[in-house]
Amino acid sequence: MAAVVASDLVTPLKRPFPNDGLGDENNNNNNGGATPDEKQAPRAVARRRDADPAAALAAARHEFGEHGGVNMSIEASATFTMAALEGTEAAYCTASGMSAISAVLMQLVGAGGHVVASRCLYGGTHALLSRFLPRVSGVTATFVDADDEAAVRAAVRPGVTRVVYVETVSNPTLAVADVPMLARVAHEAGAKLVVDNTFTPVVVSPARLGADVVVHSVSKFVSGGADIIAGAICGPASLVNAMMDLQDGALMLLGPTMNAKVAFELSERLPHLPLRMQEHSRRALAFATRMQGLGLRVAYPGLPDHPHHARLGAMGNPGYGFGGMLCVDMGTEDRANRLMHHLQNTTQFGLMAVSLGYYETLMSCSGSSTSSEMPPEDRARAGISPGLVRMSVGYNGTLEQRWAQFERALALMQPPQHHPKAAADRDADTAGNNHRKH
Repeated sequence: MAAVVASDLVTPLKRPFPNDGLGDENNNNNNGGATPDEKQAPRAVARRRDADPAAALAAARHEFGEHGGVNMSIEASATFTMAALEGTEAAYCTASGMSAISAVLMQLVGAGGHVVASRCLYGGTHALLSRFLPRVSGVTATFVDADDEAAVRAAVRPGVTRVVYVETVSNPTLAVADVPMLARVAHEAGAKLVVDNTFTPVVVSPARLGADVVVHSVSKFVSGGADIIAGAICGPASLVNAMMDLQDGALMLLGPTMNAKVAFELSERLPHLPLRMQEHSRRALAFATRMQGLGLRVAYPGLPDHPHHARLGAMGNPGYGFGGMLCVDMGTEDRANRLMHHLQNTTQFGLMAVSLGYYETLMSCSGSSTSSEMPPEDRARAGISPGLVRMSVGYNGTLEQRWAQFERALALMQPPQHHPKAAADRDADTAGNNHRKH
């Protein structure tokens, strides 16, 4: 079998636009290829236009395949880039989202270092910071309300804190991180801001807002097919190259490199990621608005009464909405499981699964699935209710068709009083089918 050879270094990518809001204010090319008329537009508007991830992806180098085909050839290489999506100098694609997160933290924090992290994170990341890294490398982590600047500042230890770590939109509570504020606090303390952007690719570009490193679970929205496990690290070329150092690099020595065939499959999905995110967002906003109208307890950043609605609107890339994730709090785990049972098995609204970003709507009760690694007291502090149903809103079928399915399932949660036997039969059928982590 032929050996797969990795290049020694990741070649730094040129930024897709000369001015992305992070460079020299005196850059003579600061119009990013704008027409003469567009050059008269306000600088902020021009910067937002130039930062459009769809345009960045289209501007990335594209060549015919080795034999003249319109698709690229599969290359037996272990180095791939995804930097155009996030507007960073370089990127490295990994075998999973957790491998991307783990490698970045090991590289940046080091033995005995300190991390300030949001108290609401994906359960695997929380366990990594609260249990695994402390055990194997003496890393300590302080979990705080990332929305409280004073709390973040108080938690930072100058000279000791290496990383401030957050998710752009928290899993599963959907709180929106103030990336510019957190970047400012981190940098003043000599630390790096690392942001997990898994929930909002294209919707938000954290690196353009001050984040030093952006990580992804590519398995989710970027893939879109619920059939690939992959991750990505996007950041400065200096960091990516250091992580590939033969003697001291976490990527080189831990070996979490993405398979070449997986990289090829993902390259075919990236061009329609912006379109998919637009429709995910459109459907999620429609469902959240209607659910709220029925009196349900809904969390969605696109709703005007969400505490971070204006923040995400200001940070987001224009035209991509507020993301495809919403939460419905049913109060108890039993009620959450009953609703999901009817949504999957009775009305075919969606599927019970712990992933997200699929064309079908996926649902999970976060407290007993994706956040189950967290101790109950930590889940409570993070605001994760036992009955919180996380929904990744899909886009197949028509909106009205899916809404009718949701309404029917919800009606089965409150059976008519004149059908006691039917209601009892339904509850009996449901009893053995409660959702659990899988």
